[in-house]
Amino acid sequence: MGFLGKLLGQQPDVTPEHVQTLSQFREQVLQSDQPVLVNIWSPTCAPCKRMAPELVATATRFQDRVRVVEIGTTAEPRLLGQLEVRSTPTTLVFDGGEEMGRVLGYRSRSWLGEMIEAEFPAN
Repeated sequence: MGFLGKLLGQQPDVTPEHVQTLSQFREQVLQSDQPVLVNIWSPTCAPCKRMAPELVATATRFQDRVRVVEIGTTAEPRLLGQLEVRSTPTTLVFDGGEEMGRVLGYRSRSWLGEMIEAEFPAN
């Protein structure tokens, strides 16, 4: 973020956390105190590439409400198998260590924001 952004009180971008192993998944997703938005992506997937800035914007906007995590298809095979992911991008929502839902395909920052507002309203 530049000087002008700081002057205007803008928040620095929050990048999604990257998970590669089952143990990282347990720690960062299943044991999280916050709800977690998990995006499964592939480096060769065009919709996944389009979704990357949407996830950064969502992680930045809702950093006090949800944690945003990315898992690439190069992650530990056991992890991907356990999540039963068949296509990318796939977005999963976890709360209290339980999967609450999943959607397939590209999702915009506005769609993600509306979902977070509906499911995890500000206190």
